[in-house]
Amino acid sequence: MRLHVVDHPLVSHKLTTLRDQNTASPEFRRLTEELVTLLAYEATREVRVEEVTVQTPVAPAHGLALSRPRPLVVPILRAGLGMLEGMMRLVPTAEVGFLGMIRNEETLQAETYAERLPVDLSGRQCYVLDPMLATGGTLAAALKFLTDRGADHITAICLLAAPEGVANLEAGVAGLDIPITVVTAALDQKLNEKGYIVPGLGDAGDRLYGLAQ
Repeated sequence: MRLHVVDHPLVSHKLTTLRDQNTASPEFRRLTEELVTLLAYEATREVRVEEVTVQTPVAPAHGLALSRPRPLVVPILRAGLGMLEGMMRLVPTAEVGFLGMIRNEETLQAETYAERLPVDLSGRQCYVLDPMLATGGTLAAALKFLTDRGADHITAICLLAAPEGVANLEAGVAGLDIPITVVTAALDQKLNEKGYIVPGLGDAGDRLYGLAQ
């Protein structure tokens, strides 16, 4: 697994405003979309393309187009939905699937409660959207879910990551024999006793939508 922390002044600027507890939900949603678009630029460096020729007003020109099957963008419900528009702004021809996962409070394992995805993901590149890489359990379960269906290249885009989450995710995907990359705006200090990223930005879902889970 490869971790890529995007180092760019605009990324840092937008993330700083997202962290601010005084940033209201409408502004938080807008900044999240903008930040995800910047992260997606880095995340799609290995997107699969094929050579094409187009006719300009002057002469034929050789270039590149996205290969088929198209990339699949998979937001993890619910907070991942707040990242979808920013991703699709950069890759509007990508297809979109949805994955809902929740932690079972008895087993502490992530369980799938909803999904809208192709049954066969063979040969598909997937881009998973999950704002916070905290404990890493949900994201690890999501990646395994996608690889079980045949996905052969996965990039996860997260606004923030904690060292504990990165380590747990790396251990959780150790048996998955495909390229996996995590792209994030920052690697924060730690998790607190409640499992929140420190300094973090709070609960991303609540700040996006203004509703308690």
